[in-house]
Amino acid sequence: QVQLVESGGGLVQAGASLRLSCAASGRTFSTYAMGWFRQVPGKEREFVASISWTTWSISATYYIDSVKGRFTISRDKGKNTVYLQMNSLKPEDTAVYYCAAGSTGVRPETYVYWGQGTQVTVSS
Repeated sequence: QVQLVESGGGLVQAGASLRLSCAASGRTFSTYAMGWFRQVPGKEREFVASISWTTWSISATYYIDSVKGRFTISRDKGKNTVYLQMNSLKPEDTAVYYCAAGSTGVRPETYVYWGQGTQVTVSS
């Protein structure tokens, strides 16, 4: 069993930065791929970024095109925490952001565990 708790959301102006954190519990944390998704009311949950381990413990990261160059996903195995550094935020980044653990991929169905979400609001 893995429990995920997000933090770090808030209200910022366009161009600002935020760092989201996802603290995980459970001894199997390091075996899962971790992803960040976001959702706005009336729309489906959208993949944002993921990180997983490849051979030789090298991290593999993936991003949707709209956040490439602005967002960075990382993980600290010692702290059982995944981060999403978000720079140059835009109003269209406004959403509830969810942390997830599971198999790597962009579809929510491949992730088994989910956090409760943290609101990010970017004003213009």
